[in-house]
Amino acid sequence: MAELGLRERKKQETRQRITDAAIELFAERGFEQVPVADIAAAADVSTATVFNYFPAKEDLIYDGMAAFHEHLLAAVRDRPAGQRVISAFRDYVVQPRGVLADPASPVLAGLSRIARIVQDSPSLQARERLEADRATAALHDLLVAELGDDLRDDLRAWTVASALVGTTRGMTREVQRAAAEGRVDARLAKRLLAAAAGAIDVVEAGLAGT
Repeated sequence: MAELGLRERKKQETRQRITDAAIELFAERGFEQVPVADIAAAADVSTATVFNYFPAKEDLIYDGMAAFHEHLLAAVRDRPAGQRVISAFRDYVVQPRGVLADPASPVLAGLSRIARIVQDSPSLQARERLEADRATAALHDLLVAELGDDLRDDLRAWTVASALVGTTRGMTREVQRAAAEGRVDARLAKRLLAAAAGAIDVVEAGLAGT
């Protein structure tokens, strides 16, 4: 067990070293201008090792976003019997996590850098849209399963799914902007989580009124 724990820690350290090296290079030269071989050299690993941890270069930035969507959708799928999809979505989204749970988190300093890297990269912007599209499609299917298959070809399910995923994208934008301006604190977290809950309430009310 101790050996397994040590092996896992070393893997996490390698993963973090690769990520740190990549972000440093992306910030200096731009995402498109940095080959994976340069990231590997900066992290003192082989190019194959980088791809073992991150199958695509975009994963170096969006691995966390994909994991968030996976956990969010899992929480909705595994919701308690009788709970609605939108309610389960709300419960997960409004739980403080990351810098909203800990405004002093060491990851805060990197958020504004990542925002600038994405802003300057068409490839990363396309990947962000792809991740959002995947989450929207999965959420659409969960809504159809809950509300009835007659909604499969109905725009309402797509509209609701898009609006819900749009809420999480809006939260990300607000956190990145606040990080760049140095105003991430407990008040921001409280305001943003309340705003997210309010936005989801509007979506839920709209669906109930159709």
